[in-house]
Amino acid sequence: MAKEKIHNKNTLKVNKGVDTPTSVNPNFTDKFANKFKKEELTVQQYLKGIKSGDRTTISKAITLIESSLQKDKKIAKELLNNCLPLSGNSFRLGITGVPGAGKSTFIETFGLFAVKQGKKVAVLAIDPASTRTKGSILGDKTRMEKLSAHPKAFIRPSSNAGTLGGVSRNTREAMIILEAAGYDFIIIETVGVGQSETAVAQMTDFFLLMLIAGAGDELQGIKRGIMEMADLILINKADGDNVTKAEMAKQELENALHLFSPNVNEWTPKVLTVSALEAKGIDLIWKTLQQYIELTKENGFFVEKRKNQLLQIMEESIKQKLIEHFYSNNNITKKLRYYKKLIEEGKTTPYQASEKLLKLYFKKNE
Repeated sequence: MAKEKIHNKNTLKVNKGVDTPTSVNPNFTDKFANKFKKEELTVQQYLKGIKSGDRTTISKAITLIESSLQKDKKIAKELLNNCLPLSGNSFRLGITGVPGAGKSTFIETFGLFAVKQGKKVAVLAIDPASTRTKGSILGDKTRMEKLSAHPKAFIRPSSNAGTLGGVSRNTREAMIILEAAGYDFIIIETVGVGQSETAVAQMTDFFLLMLIAGAGDELQGIKRGIMEMADLILINKADGDNVTKAEMAKQELENALHLFSPNVNEWTPKVLTVSALEAKGIDLIWKTLQQYIELTKENGFFVEKRKNQLLQIMEESIKQKLIEHFYSNNNITKKLRYYKKLIEEGKTTPYQASEKLLKLYFKKNE
């Protein structure tokens, strides 16, 4: 019997596979790619869109001034210089208050009322930022659906990016853009976290503090620092079973206000109850604002405060430029890492390190 012929070849045969297709569609040409490419506008294009009230351009302009990119900062600076002469014709209303006071509900109700009075309303809702992503947490635009859909309203939720006081560093610049776009009633809502009250009171014409009754918030309202800054205190949610509590809180706050000395603007702060949910008391608030405008324009305080706000913009701009220039300095960047390491190792103190860094900075820039 013949021996079976043995082959040394491997009996496992591997066929040639199919080539892996490219992840990019070959039909997706540069022509289509350019269609989805971010369009970069010139200063004049921004200005034209802002003047015409185009909301898309206005949004892009505010995004531009919030950008930290150097090329965007250069365009933003030129744009703001062009918008500044067109600004200053709005009424700036600052609103703050304890969490859960119903600020967003009130702003929507009040904003819709203002629109009916023939006003173009803009809202800058400064949200707290996530400590991880620096993104906005609350998303106020989603909580003002009716107002955000109105053609004469514009809502911009903006993260404070961890800025002290809960107010965005670019809030003032955003107001300039909105005023240049023809919005004559600008509302700034803050997170109400202590220092934000001071920041908002300084950049607005009228400061409104919102509280609710029956939740221990009356004590928050009686704090002297907050009371002294408020031009109007609102007790919100004065509806249903809460009407009596709201009236009692109003009386307590009015008694507290009588203990304070008169304001330099000759305005006597008021306390009102309101139901933002049921739109009760909105007309009285509107009337109060008109009384304030009439009084402060007549005695010159309105114009004087606006001048002071321009000076504050200059001072803040100087501070911001100094900070940016300091940290972009190559010598400082190198030494900063060195001194950080010394601090961590306990070989120097933060005060000594900062003093040496500042000496180095000013010596190099003499």
